[in-house]
Amino acid sequence: MLANAARSSAVHPAWLIFAGLAWVCNVTAAEIPAPSGQAGPSLGAHTLLAQADGRGSSPAVTQPITTRANGSSLLVLNGGYASNTSAPADSYANHWVQHGDNAVYHGYQGRFDVKAYVALSARGGPRHTVSLRKNGNASGEITVPFIEIRDADVLQDFAENYAVPGLTARIAGKLTRGVRRLLSEPPVNSVTLTSGEVTTTGPATLIAVWWGDAVVYRMTAVPDHGFTVIDRFLDLPPESGVQCAVAARRVDRAGTYKVDWTGSPAQGAILWLFAFERSNRPGR
Repeated sequence: MLANAARSSAVHPAWLIFAGLAWVCNVTAAEIPAPSGQAGPSLGAHTLLAQADGRGSSPAVTQPITTRANGSSLLVLNGGYASNTSAPADSYANHWVQHGDNAVYHGYQGRFDVKAYVALSARGGPRHTVSLRKNGNASGEITVPFIEIRDADVLQDFAENYAVPGLTARIAGKLTRGVRRLLSEPPVNSVTLTSGEVTTTGPATLIAVWWGDAVVYRMTAVPDHGFTVIDRFLDLPPESGVQCAVAARRVDRAGTYKVDWTGSPAQGAILWLFAFERSNRPGR
């Protein structure tokens, strides 16, 4: 699809036109500090896989991470060709359930989307990998975050939405990108987009995922409200790729939460927010 887009006058909203080999990003687990006195789920191991369009392979397999033998839940998202419809499989034979709708990128006749899958109360251990069989386009681009949430056996709530800049920001973004491309300089305009809300019943770990839709080589995506970015695919190599950022936050009480992502350049984004809890809290 990207090669066809490069030969046409259409502007691709979510991927860049490059040539090169597949790119793999593997980031070690980052500790998200717990609020004072909090007990409950926490961020575990995590990684992110990205394959370039036309340079991918099937199955797409993440780098191995070390997860807990039991007591964790797992989250995987698949951003890329909608024709690759297979659910994930992992090296510990967990049961994966899709949550939410396929979030379809605008403007491409339904050819590209993002899907989310969860395995609750999962088995784990060393060299834990997730694989996705690309049954529609084996060489197509794909980005796959794989996240462990420790001491969690409940997906308490989740939200997905497709946030777009207002008309003024979109016009300014196009003008700014056009001028600065002529000057071979990066765009500097930005926009803030808001996720849907999730409601928790007690201590929880929140996972937020941003999937931008602009045609840029480098970009930023910065969350607020106490979220910390743990994985990102924003400085793209010389090949096409599905841009993505993943952030996490621990909360110590019941409440309703959201995240605002500020990105540069201004662009729309598919946004997901998940709230994981533990079911055996005292008093539940």
